[in-house]
Amino acid sequence: MTGSKEMNSQSSEAEVNGVVVSEAAAKRVARILSTEPDMNALRVSVEGGGCSGFSYKFDLTDAKSDDDIVLASEGATVLIDPISLQYMDGSIIDFVDDLMGQSFQIRNPNATASCGCGTSFSM
Repeated sequence: MTGSKEMNSQSSEAEVNGVVVSEAAAKRVARILSTEPDMNALRVSVEGGGCSGFSYKFDLTDAKSDDDIVLASEGATVLIDPISLQYMDGSIIDFVDDLMGQSFQIRNPNATASCGCGTSFSM
């Protein structure tokens, strides 16, 4: 995959290459970025490791790579590298605020198992 893919939409969700950023996640990212003047995006990636084999990583960044997938909505920018995108196809990046706490969660239809904390998965 070469070049950047970007979506700016009037809808409340951003979707590119089968990955969706929910309205709640986009609003939370925008809020976080508004307090970090040197950062302009949230990078979501998949790494080997975790108790189930793969784990999600969330980092604030000020740098976009040429091959990053860019999801933009609600004043927020989320970046995903092409390797991580392979593992996240069809996923929804969401932000949940409930009795258990606040967290970004990824609902990944490709995951065959996940750990109790929801940050690692297997395929």
